[in-house]
Amino acid sequence: MTRPHEARTRWTRERVLGAMRGRLTVSCQAYPGEPLRDPRTTAQMARAVVAGGAAAVRAQGLDDVAAVVAAVDVPVVGLWKDGDGGVFITPTLRHARAVADAGAHVVALDGTRRPRPDGLTLAETVAGLRETADVLVMADCGSLDDALAAQDAGVDLLGTTLAGYTGERPKTSGPDLELVDEVVAACSLPVVVEGRVHSPAQAAEAMARGAFSVCVGTAITHPTTITSWFAEAIPTRH
Repeated sequence: MTRPHEARTRWTRERVLGAMRGRLTVSCQAYPGEPLRDPRTTAQMARAVVAGGAAAVRAQGLDDVAAVVAAVDVPVVGLWKDGDGGVFITPTLRHARAVADAGAHVVALDGTRRPRPDGLTLAETVAGLRETADVLVMADCGSLDDALAAQDAGVDLLGTTLAGYTGERPKTSGPDLELVDEVVAACSLPVVVEGRVHSPAQAAEAMARGAFSVCVGTAITHPTTITSWFAEAIPTRH
């Protein structure tokens, strides 16, 4: 089996960005207590989405990240959700280093301007991570101000992941395309559109607005939610 650090050495910064540019990233995640919450299942899901055309995979949790890195030969965006509110997506430098150690080619972390649990700034977190790991960093942002601050902090990719979840912007029914327009216009870094992309048409629209990559999760890899969409659309008969 290929070890995580060995798998990552094949993926230079240029190769990771080249693989993701203009293509689909798929998030393979299941929540605690759900039937699919198992690293082996996540790895199988990752293989399935890559077979369907995914150019990169996003995975959550150290065991899942390591399993996906071993299962697919595409860039893996890794994160570690810890906590139930506030900053919980790879919230500290310790979490970021652990995700990198699990083999992620890109470490995704909270890219908002909110205080981080360990007291470090985002810039300090990025710098500290790069002292020990040669990885790209993706900032999950909730607003244009977040994106601008994250760019100044030295990240490599900007995500719209937290739009509608931090109180700065309303939660849109689909992807926050207005925010996409703002970030693409104001920032020089690649923009990954993520969050509530529920259809191929929405993904295509995000790309048309200048997205570097579009990340889709729930609509592809969360059957519980997909099933609920259909179940709720069917009138109940007694």
